[in-house]
Amino acid sequence: MKRAGRTMVERTSKFLLIVAVSVCFMLILYQYVGPGLSLGSPSGRSYSEELDLFPTPDPHYVKKYYFPVRELERELAFDMKGEDVIVFLHIQKTGGTTFGRHLVQNVRLEVPCDCRPGQKKCTCYRPNRRETWLFSRFSTGWSCGLHADWTELTNCQGEGRRKSLPNRSSSIWCLKFYYITLLRDPVSRYLSEWRHVQRGATWKTSLHMCDGRTPTPEELPSCYEGTDWSGCTLQEFMDCPYNLANNRQVRMLADLSLVGCYNMSFIPENKRAQILLESAKKNLKDMAFFGLTEFQRKTQYLFERTFNLKFIRPFMQYNSTRAGGVEVDNDTIRRIEELNDLDMQLYDYAKDLFQQRYQYKRQLERMEQRIKNREERLLHRSNEALPKEETEEQGRLPTEDYMSHIIEKW
Repeated sequence: MKRAGRTMVERTSKFLLIVAVSVCFMLILYQYVGPGLSLGSPSGRSYSEELDLFPTPDPHYVKKYYFPVRELERELAFDMKGEDVIVFLHIQKTGGTTFGRHLVQNVRLEVPCDCRPGQKKCTCYRPNRRETWLFSRFSTGWSCGLHADWTELTNCQGEGRRKSLPNRSSSIWCLKFYYITLLRDPVSRYLSEWRHVQRGATWKTSLHMCDGRTPTPEELPSCYEGTDWSGCTLQEFMDCPYNLANNRQVRMLADLSLVGCYNMSFIPENKRAQILLESAKKNLKDMAFFGLTEFQRKTQYLFERTFNLKFIRPFMQYNSTRAGGVEVDNDTIRRIEELNDLDMQLYDYAKDLFQQRYQYKRQLERMEQRIKNREERLLHRSNEALPKEETEEQGRLPTEDYMSHIIEKW
């Protein structure tokens, strides 16, 4: 009886072990061949997590401008190990400081940027050599001037610098520049700049280089006397006709050489304004990427898809009120809109292009995911339909004899 009891216990233990191994075997098998489970994304987040992280496109969004597909598709073959360089055009009070920190501290890189405490700049080298892939405030500093605009950057880093080099074998000729920037609602940006200037900011060391020279004091008069404009009221800020805060986004994105730089007598004012606006639109559209301060998650999404670079932590949407916490009446807002009429038109254009690019990319990804899921389901069904003799080892639980053979081997 004792021997029979021991035999029964051994068989029971063996059976339980076989069941346990079988369950583990099936779990592993299901993980690899189960339908609809391959929902991973290059960012390391699951597809469902991606859907939760980024806003759903508005199905009722009405397009204002027509953009062909080639203008909506922004997926570049950015080669960090090659000669590609991201150039960040940082417009004041558009959230560029936060975005610039994202670039040096929050991108998942093979060789992360080296940001040391107490230092203003980080070292962002390529994975294969000691050469930077990022031209920005927090990586190279203000190398082309404080808050350099499109005119300055393209002459400092792009064609202008290339033309100054007679030797085409120089490394600058090999570099490929990808320009990026951020825009912000003009009223919010204007009020934010006023508050910043009110606290003592001036940006008076900006060069404003154009056609090889800086503007004369007559071309670019100052709005204040003394070292800064601290304590100025909003009315004083709006009353200065030379205030560079007016239409700053258009001016910093346009090719100023088209209108004689800062020489206001070069062409009539109305013609100058139209040329600047059209130039800013074109340059913005042709940039590798631009984001909008009011849409942080969408900005993150489009940057990641454009450069195939992933951020470690998601962007956060902070104060989204138009006045940025500043109490202003409707008449004042209308006055700011008039002073920034070109910026208002540019932002309207940029917002529509931005939303269309976001919708296009999200819809494209959803379509690709549906095709992928359908193919996986068809593959799973075709495997189930194979002759029994070809699938009996895959489609049924392992037998006791088979599992005993495995256990003996272990």
